[in-house]
Amino acid sequence: MLAGRCLCGAVHYAVADEFAYALNCHCPDCRRATGAAFKPFAGIERHKLAITQGEDKLLIFGTKDAGDIHCERCGSLLWSVVIDGTFVHVTLGTLVDAPTIRPSAHIFVGSKAPWFTITDDLPQHQAHAGEN
Repeated sequence: MLAGRCLCGAVHYAVADEFAYALNCHCPDCRRATGAAFKPFAGIERHKLAITQGEDKLLIFGTKDAGDIHCERCGSLLWSVVIDGTFVHVTLGTLVDAPTIRPSAHIFVGSKAPWFTITDDLPQHQAHAGEN
């Protein structure tokens, strides 16, 4: 199990180191949610993530089955709930422990920030990796 937490420490979570995929998303929504050029995330079945502290401190943007989960105190984006509530996209920057998986591609580079240059050799997909 890997530990994760928000910036202020009000919310802590544990997630299995069994991620199905990891990607760097450059879509405008991920950029706005993170305030960064892209969102590095890892996808895993929702039942493999557990909130260990601060469940009453969560702020849900969207719905419980299709939204972004933040800490209500510091605003940290912790994960996004996707695929009809069955998967979560854990923001890699909120993990305390290092996962074994690494991002394998950049997605939505067709809408990436014009001021950012991708400098690694990972594959780049104009849309989602499955939609290119």
